[in-house]
Formats: sequence, structure tokens, C-alpha cells
Amino acid sequence: MRLAGMAALVTGATGGIGREIAARFAAEGARLVLTGRRPVPGPIPDGARYVAGDLLDEGFVAGLVEQTLAELGGLDILVNGHGRQFDSQIPTTDMDDARAVIETNLLAPILTMKHAIPPMVAAGAGSIVNIASRLGLVGIADQAIYSASKGGLIMLTKGAAIDLAASNVRVNAVAPGLTLTETIEASFARRPDPDAYRKLRESTIPMRRLATPADVAAAVLFLASAESSYITGTVLTVDGGYTAA
Repeated sequence: MRLAGMAALVTGATGGIGREIAARFAAEGARLVLTGRRPVPGPIPDGARYVAGDLLDEGFVAGLVEQTLAELGGLDILVNGHGRQFDSQIPTTDMDDARAVIETNLLAPILTMKHAIPPMVAAGAGSIVNIASRLGLVGIADQAIYSASKGGLIMLTKGAAIDLAASNVRVNAVAPGLTLTETIEASFARRPDPDAYRKLRESTIPMRRLATPADVAAAVLFLASAESSYITGTVLTVDGGYTAA
């Protein structure tokens, strides 16, 4: 029960990774407020509160944090687990699409942090974990804009960690590799030979397998808990060695 009694706000809680983080936090004793864009979230942990909304709406974000404080009596952990995937080459990119990716992956975490940080500072402690990506650390074809958004999130994490270190509010990031969520499985299924394509993608990973949502949730749990009490400003890669190669 590494998070026993702690109050946590998890965004992107309807996605494969976010849903697993919520389940792992609940199993470790956290009290949860979850958010996502879907009106109906699907199964959520017992006792968790789900609030649907747009994280680019500052009024919604401010109200979400206030509701968390009111219902849970504080805010110990913020996990920015939401995100938007985007494949594109720059010359053919629609600027509305590019703006949506950068706003979702970078501006929305800025907004949640803006409103979550003050109560954490007032309480004298807190842990923020941002879900970045291996592609925030390395580049691959057709991912320049997505990589830029996740690279920006990594630098936001590092800068905020420095700003907040003296307040005992820690800010870290987890950078998953290609993770076997429902979205990824569906994208594989659209290939002419799904098994061959999966093996091709696995062949680029030193550990020769994709990440699972549970792999990522375990790393987030570590950074959210007191076990990482002297760690801030770090990027924990969960990528099977991809960025080490």
C-alpha cells in the first residue's frame, strides 16, 4: 500500500496506460479523481470519481483541481496521462492538426500543473508525473511534430522540477516505448500482415517485446511514491532499451 490514503488526480484515465495507472494506484491505496474526454469512462476503480472534460479549458481544469481538493481533502499526486498521437511529415501537415497535438501534449499539462502546484506547495509536498514518450528523446520518421510536443513536455518537467525543488514538490516524467494498448493493437490489425508488422517493430527494441500498460504504470507508481523521495527532474524510460541502443 505504497500510496495509502494519498489523494491523486490522473488525467487521460480512459486510455490504456491511464486506465492501468488508475487501477494500480487504487490497488496501492490511493484515493482517486480521474478525468478524460469520454462522457462515459468504462470501468474505473471502486471509490474513484470520474469527471469528463476538456483539459484545454482552463475553467474546467481549475474546477477539477478544486473538486479534487474538496472531495479528497488535498492533492498529493498529479499524473498527466493524457496525450494525442500524430503521424505526419512537416510539409504536408495541416496546422490545425499540429496545433491540436502541441496543445494536448504540452499546453494541457501546463494548465493542470498551473492549478495543481499551489495546493501542493501550500501542503509542503507533492509529486507530479508527466507521461512523455521515447520520441521526446529520439527522432524517427514521420514523428517530428509529435516528438517536438513530447520533447517540450520533458523540458517542462525538468524546468518545473528545479523551480519546485525547494518546496518539496517533485516533478518527473516517464517516457514509454511503443506500448501495447488497444489503439496500438488496432493499428497493427489494419496492416496487411499484422503478425509480421509486430515482429518488425519488436525487432527494433533490444528486449524484443513491446511495453505493456502495466510496465508503464509500475514506473509511474515508483515516481509518485515516497520510494523516489530524492528523485526530481528525471526522465524514466520504459522502452526495453530502445533509447540506449
